[in-house]
Amino acid sequence: MIKAIYPGSFDPVTLGHIDIIRRASRAVDNLIIGVLINRDKHPLFTVEERVDMLRESTREFPNVTVETFTGRTVDFARDRGANIIIRGLRAVTDFEVEMQMAQTNRILDPNIDTMFFTTSPRYAYLSSTIVKEVAHYEGTNINKFVNPYVAARLREKLSQGQL
Repeated sequence: MIKAIYPGSFDPVTLGHIDIIRRASRAVDNLIIGVLINRDKHPLFTVEERVDMLRESTREFPNVTVETFTGRTVDFARDRGANIIIRGLRAVTDFEVEMQMAQTNRILDPNIDTMFFTTSPRYAYLSSTIVKEVAHYEGTNINKFVNPYVAARLREKLSQGQL
């Protein structure tokens, strides 16, 4: 059985993330989305909210689960019995950073490989940061970037003055 993890902060999950999840879930038997708990960052959404949005956004994929983790990605993969780390690449600039991380992880655990998925062209520009910025300045005009459930959660944050 091929088990992989797809780590990230997912603050919030975008249609670009879902594209990678859809494609990765077809390439492996079991895909675990790992929501990173990073105490140094100040996400818009709590970890519980991010997990909820991911679970709702991935319910159509029976081989996908969502968990949280702290610490090193390679340790999370090893602890879950995964031998593949999924990473998405939007641009050439992503490749350099991701390659360094993949090589470091390979040194830390030679049994874990990184599988890169290039982002579909229609999402190549998209990031969680861009989604939050558009939501902040454009209000509710975010339906091209996130699914309806996530859009509703962003509108809640906006109405509460948190965005």
